[in-house]
Amino acid sequence: MNIGEAARASGISAKMIRHYEAIGLIAAGRGANHYRVYSQADVAELRFIRHARDLGFPLQDVKRLLDLWRNRARASAEVKRLALDHVAALEAKAKSLSAMAESLRHLADHCHGDARPECPILEELAGAFSSQVASLGDSENATKQAFSSQAVPLGGSENATKKQER
Repeated sequence: MNIGEAARASGISAKMIRHYEAIGLIAAGRGANHYRVYSQADVAELRFIRHARDLGFPLQDVKRLLDLWRNRARASAEVKRLALDHVAALEAKAKSLSAMAESLRHLADHCHGDARPECPILEELAGAFSSQVASLGDSENATKQAFSSQAVPLGGSENATKKQER
């Protein structure tokens, strides 16, 4: 089957299939016309990858899990270790996200949310920003440095990749 058919059968976009091939996660065969050709086994691997990514495994772990899945003589101990390590990472991320949500909930509870200009949410954000600028000193770039360090990605590139897969 061609890449479009493999994409439909696996639930992964053709663009992501090409990316997985480029990074060595999968290897597509080539037909006489030099187009990619996918077998049912290739589609099964793509579905495996999609499911692992849906569970939030980073690509390096997906590669290792795929290698273990392909090796029928493997011991399950490493698979279990990878899974439990990932569970710990997910739980740490969930704890961090929960703390962020609680902080924002607390700020929102103290914001009147009316026509008044006073807003503890903005004051808190500005306070964190202002204190960081002050700690950097009066240099010309202090404000830029403080502002750039305030941005914290909540999902990283993994979420962007996951959206591309769908």
